[in-house]
Parts: sequence; C-alpha cells; structure tokens
Amino acid sequence: MRSPLRTVLPVLMLAAAMAAAAQAKEPVDYVNPYIGNISHLLVPTFPTVQLPNSMLRVYPERGDYTSEYVRGLPVIVTNHRERSAFNLTPSQRSVPASVIEYNYDNEHITPYSYSTDLDDNTMHADYSPAHQAGVYNICFSPGKPVYISLTSRNGRMTVDGATASGYQDLDGRTRVYVYAECDTAPVNAGILRDGIIDSEQTTAEGRNVCAVWQFKDGTPGVGVRYGVSFISEEQAKKNLRREIKDYNVAAQARRGRDEWNRVLGRIAVDGGDDARREVFYTSYYRTFERPVCMSEDGRYWSAFDGAVHPDNGTPFYTDDWIWDTYRAAHPLRLLIEPAKEEDIIASYLTMAEQMGNMWMPTFPEVTGDSRRMNSNHAVATVADAVAKGLEVDLPKAYEACRRGIEEKTLAPWSGNPAGWIDEFWNEHGYIPALADGEQETDPNVNGFEKRQPVAVTLGTSYDEYCLSLLADALGKTEEAAKYRQRALNYRNLYNPSTAFFHPKDKDGRFIEPFDYSFPGGMGAREYYGENNGWVYRWDVPHNVADLVKLMGGRQQFVANLDRTFAEPLGRSKYDFYSKLPDHTGNVGQFSMANEPSLHVPYLYNYAGAPWKTQKRIRQMLDTWFRADLMGVPGDEDGGGMTSFVVFSSIGLYPVTPGIPMYNIGSPLFTRTSLSLPNGKTFEIVADGCSRDNKYIQRAELNGHPWDKPWISHADLMKGGRLVLVMGPKPDKEWGAAVGSEPPSM
Repeated sequence: MRSPLRTVLPVLMLAAAMAAAAQAKEPVDYVNPYIGNISHLLVPTFPTVQLPNSMLRVYPERGDYTSEYVRGLPVIVTNHRERSAFNLTPSQRSVPASVIEYNYDNEHITPYSYSTDLDDNTMHADYSPAHQAGVYNICFSPGKPVYISLTSRNGRMTVDGATASGYQDLDGRTRVYVYAECDTAPVNAGILRDGIIDSEQTTAEGRNVCAVWQFKDGTPGVGVRYGVSFISEEQAKKNLRREIKDYNVAAQARRGRDEWNRVLGRIAVDGGDDARREVFYTSYYRTFERPVCMSEDGRYWSAFDGAVHPDNGTPFYTDDWIWDTYRAAHPLRLLIEPAKEEDIIASYLTMAEQMGNMWMPTFPEVTGDSRRMNSNHAVATVADAVAKGLEVDLPKAYEACRRGIEEKTLAPWSGNPAGWIDEFWNEHGYIPALADGEQETDPNVNGFEKRQPVAVTLGTSYDEYCLSLLADALGKTEEAAKYRQRALNYRNLYNPSTAFFHPKDKDGRFIEPFDYSFPGGMGAREYYGENNGWVYRWDVPHNVADLVKLMGGRQQFVANLDRTFAEPLGRSKYDFYSKLPDHTGNVGQFSMANEPSLHVPYLYNYAGAPWKTQKRIRQMLDTWFRADLMGVPGDEDGGGMTSFVVFSSIGLYPVTPGIPMYNIGSPLFTRTSLSLPNGKTFEIVADGCSRDNKYIQRAELNGHPWDKPWISHADLMKGGRLVLVMGPKPDKEWGAAVGSEPPSM
C-alpha cells in the first residue's frame, strides 16, 4: 500500500510546477491570433504576424481557419484585411509554378512568428518579421526538385542569381516594392514563362509575373530574407540590410517576442483564469495592428499627394479606419503611448495638407483616404488628445477639422465637396430622409450607402461638439458657441412619442409608417447605418444627460435601456441578418458586434443605475469574447472592437472621447497595473473579484471613499490606486446619487 505522503507529494509537486509554469508566462504568451478567425457572419479576424504598428504584416492567404488551402506564403499585407501583395511559393513538383494552393497542417502563429507544413506535409516553413523586413526558412523533402518563386500580381519582377526584386501596383498610383535574397546558390534562375524557367529573361512586367529560383534536387532547406518598401526597390534592400543580418528565423523571433512583451507589459493583470488573460492580451495585441508606420530611414511615400517626403523626425502613420477606432483604440493608445498618438494625429494633419483641400481624413489607408462610412470622427480623436494634454498643432488641427466637416459633403462614402444635403443641414440642422420609393436628388449620395440621415445627423452633432472644444481651446468664443449649438442638432430627429431618433423628410415630417427594428433597406442605410434604430437611439455620447431628460428622466431612461437588451429580433434570424449583417452579437436589439454599440452598456451610469452597467459589461464579455475561433462577435476592424475588451476588462471605458474621463464598469481581474508614460503607475484593485462577484459594493480612490461611477483622466495620470470592493449582489446605492453621474456636454 502506498503511503499518503507518497501519494500527496507528487500531486503537490505537480501543482507547484503548474503554478510556476503559469507564473513564468509572459504577456505575449497569452496572445492567441486565432481568436475570431471564424466569423459569425461577415469578415473574420485574421491571425496577423507583425511587430507593433509596423509596415510589414502578414497572415496566411486564405478565407478563414476552415479554409482547406493557403495560397503560397505571404510577403506583405498592404491594407487592413487585404491579401498579401507578392507571393512566395516553394514547390517540389515536377515543374515550377507561380502561386500554388497548398493544403496545410501543424500551423502555429504568434504575433512574432509563423510556421506551417505545406502540401501534404512535404515542406515546412518558418517565418518571423521585423518592421520592414522578414525571413523564411523553408525545409524540403529529400530526393525531389526544389523551386521557390516570387510573384507580383501586377507589376514587375527581376531576378539576378540568388536575388530577386520588383514592385506590385496597388491602385495605379501606389506601389509596394520588394527585394529578396536566398542563402543557397540556385542552379537556375529566371522568369517563369508557360511553366518553364526562362534563364535568358531576367525581367518581366505585367500580371502575375514570376521570378523563379531552381535549386539542386534534394536541397534540404533554403533561407529567404526580404525587405519591403513603398519608396523603391533600393530602399527595400536598405530596409532588409538594416533590420535582418542573417537567415536566423529563431533569433528574429526572439527579438520580436521581446518587443511585444515590452509593449504588452505596460498593462499587467493579476487574477482571472488563463482564458480571460488570453482574451485580454489578444485584444490588446489587436490594437497595435493599425495604423502602420510608413517612415523608412526618415522618408515616407504618401498616397495623399503621390510623393516621397522627409518625415523630419515625426514618423508618418496611415491605414486607420477612424470611424471604428476613435471610440476606444485611440483613447487606449493615448493612455499608454501618447507620443505615438501625437505622431498619428500629426500624420492626419499632414495628409490634410497633402490632399490640397485641408480636409481631415476619415479612412486613411496606404493608398489614400477612402472616405468610407459616415461623419468625420477624426475631430473627436483630436479633441480627445487636446483635452488630455497631448501636444497637437491646434490651429492647424482646428482648420482641418472645421473644413473637413463644413466643406466636404456629409453624404456617406463620398469625398466630394458639400452639396444640397449639406446646405439643408446648415439651414435645418438635420439630414433629410427619402420616403419609400422617392428618388435620390443629390449626386453626392452613394447608390448603395444611401444618405444614412439619422446616423449622419447624430454623428455630425457629436463631431461639432468636439469642434466646439477645439474652438474653445483656441479662444474662438463665437465659433465655439456656434458649434455647441449645432451639437444639439440630434434633438431635431428625436421623436418624443416613441423616444427614438426618427428620420424626417425635407418638409420636417417623420417618415411613417416606421419599424425601428427593421428599417430602410440593406444595413438600414436608408435611415441609419449598419445598425437599426435601437442602436442609434443611444448615439449621443457627448450629451447623455440631455438624452436622459428627453426620455423623461432617469427611471424611463433605464427602462428604455433595459428594453433594448430584452426586445426580440421580431423575425427569423435569416430575415434579420440578411438585411442587417453587421448587427450581430445580439442581446435583444443590442448589437455587441458593431462599433456604435460599444458605449451603450455604460449608459446606466448616467441614470443612477451603475450596477446595471456592471451586470451588462460582464454579460457582454462573458457571452461574446471568448478564447476560441469564434470568440469575436463581428468585424473586429483592427482594434476598433477589441479595444473595448481591453478597457472593459480592466474596469474603465472612454464613453465620450473629448471629455477627459472614464466610466467605471466591472473589472475581470483582481489587480490591474497601468505603467503610465510619465513614469507613474495607476492600479485598479477589484477586491474579491470573481465570475459571480461582479458588483461594486464600495470604492476608494487613493484611500478616500469614491462614490462616482467614473474617474477623470487627470486623476488617473497622477498615478495611485482605485480600489473596488466586489460582491455577488448589487449595491444599488453606490454611484447612484444625483450629481454622481459622469459629465456630459
């Protein structure tokens, strides 16, 4: 018979070993790029391999994790969600090929590395990136032919012995360049023509032009390193030489791992299980996917005027869908990396100058400003930065923001000058809606995206509030007063009989009959935008206090919020989602999957019911954000949604960029430590926090009782400690007193 001690000791030793292993984990070890790689409905979240905000990023070229095949090996993804420019294709087939669709197996992806078996496990690839260069090691099966090809889908390729270079045209104006070399001398090299390597031809231009290296049959492995550039092939070569000195993938991966740990380590969390840490740090990693730094040795290519410029010591950033990211991704970066946020805003202002119209960009990409979505929320990003003390060229920023709102049309998805709709806005203070069957009369309106009149009215009201803040900061008293008044334009569409924002026609009549759940064509674009009236009912982030009054006071406001989370879809999922495919992640009519909803669970804080915010935040995090392949409820948008997870997991959320404060929710972790850029530390302690203990019983800020469901940015930046004592039942008095609610306009 075994003694009890001999039985217990191995168990204790195993437990100790497991605890030690858990403690040994670093932040990047919790990052799982596969989370969300199977979409609930629309676009999946791609497993991006990239250093923070770097120009070079890759992911396997396929639909999602369920895809049977990948198309070769990626070289550089130039815009968020797009496929790779260029393609690296190893092959052991009898003849070389431009791009091969392989099956794949044993794939492993981290933020700093990618490895996979290819083509029925006959080849293996390991990869790691730097900021503007990357390195592959490719292993081959013995006794077979060995080829590696490098393809440009639309451009030029040149091969010279063990080197290849070229460009790919992205849009007729912007080109991305590559310079690559291998560590093994090829026995043949040339341009691929009809399945044959033409060694007499070393350069080719056109569609799917392909440079090929042929190696000695049976070559066990080849290293390929490359640099990329948006300036020139020569600059791509310089970027490679500067960043990657050899073909050691493991060494580059270690460097990348260290860089990720430095960045992710600025937020340290204690408590919570591994799954919650995995979701947290994966969400945090996503906020560094965009924008990307385009500066190369002090120069950068700009699609905004089609020229190469010196950066004069200020890195130039682009590829930022501001409609998605202004809400939480920019405030998170501002909190953790304010210097980078200053550079990003400076980049916006440079873009505005380079475009020649001095209009603030809305969707700046590598290929220019695509002017997608509605409103111009870059003004909110600038206002938030100014309110929180960042260095911004305020006169220039104000001018770009003002002109972007007043001179560019408010019609969604348009970069045209202001037209009839804008004249109507200036005169009447709302965007008019068309009745069912009424023909469009403004040529600025996109035929698919429509007017989105309620969304544009509400969004522009907020933008003009933010513009008033900038005018105030410049001492422009009259202009500030004008924009503050225009910030109330949302009232013009408020229907007091239904307590919804309701579209009106040009004569001031509400569109009737009307269905707030299922309105206005594909994506509700005839009246709203991607979401229905239940979501846009709450889109007044700058003046929630006024919305409470409009709805008849605190009690009715809370009842209306409750109804949002309880109201059924009202029809089959097939019918609902075929018309509102972005409106997923539903709890009732609330959509966790689209950015206009992110602030909604926090609105209870404004009406004396903070405990309901605490309940809702935990409900949303537990329901929709999980450590699995479907663990993101909608289009993640490169940090647009996952920054909500980061903030909410630590117990804070910036409901109103431009007002320097954070709403308090319900932390997932017993302790969070924010390493602030000023050298101070701010701790959030959730005493007794657990899955059940989600309700705040009482709170202290720096040792003093705290009875407000929000804290100021200034208090946070001083460093210190916010202590929240948590319990399983709500304390309905905490933070509920009149006067304790977060500030509004």
